[in-house]
Amino acid sequence: MGWWYGGGLRGSTFRIRVAAVRAVHRVSKGVKEQDMLSLLKQGGPLMMVLLVLSVLAVAIILAKLFQFYRSGLRRLEFVESAISALYSGRKDEALKELDRQRNPIARVMESAVRCGADQRMTAKDVEAEVSRVGSAQIRNLESWLRGLSAIAHLSPLLGLLGTVTGMIAAFMRLEEAGSRVDPSILSGGIWEALLTTAFGLTVAIPSMAAFYYLEGEVDNVRAAMKDATVRILLHFGKSPSSVGSGERVVEDDTHGV
Repeated sequence: MGWWYGGGLRGSTFRIRVAAVRAVHRVSKGVKEQDMLSLLKQGGPLMMVLLVLSVLAVAIILAKLFQFYRSGLRRLEFVESAISALYSGRKDEALKELDRQRNPIARVMESAVRCGADQRMTAKDVEAEVSRVGSAQIRNLESWLRGLSAIAHLSPLLGLLGTVTGMIAAFMRLEEAGSRVDPSILSGGIWEALLTTAFGLTVAIPSMAAFYYLEGEVDNVRAAMKDATVRILLHFGKSPSSVGSGERVVEDDTHGV
């Protein structure tokens, strides 16, 4: 019976320890959540503004990543197959191949094929129409990138503003204390003021990194558009004048709205 009693005692001790660990975990989790809420409150109203900007930045990043994935920006196998079919005299097959694609490059190539095959359109007319379609596709890809860039640039400034106003408030409290100066008044006001700067940088750094990544993807699409349209227009003998001058066939640096 001793072994059974000893096993039961060890099992009870183990269960008590597990329950204690779970209780400590719940308490620590609650303390962390409370600390986060208290930090947001201590940072002042600008912390709430930065919180809204962070949520907006995450929403923009996720929306653009989904858009880029859905458009298949990295799936460019159709470009060579469509151009090969066009060079082989199978224009209708090339158009069907392009029509099946979601990629914005396919829309520009489709416009180049149709305009290039139209004998009534001059090289200048073809270039204008292809540039119009390409610019529309680029603007669609760059939509909300300007907003993401604005968040990345404004967040540190808002954080710095919160720090400055917090420092002013800290020194005002220090002045009110008069001769009963307590160093904790100043130190407490300083660390509360620095919260907004830290939070602003936390929002700005990932936003800026995401902006440059997304902008790079758009630049790759723009370069692929130029390469594909020039090859198509050269096939029809309607090469764009921008090829000789070094300008882009598709140019749009607005980064959307």
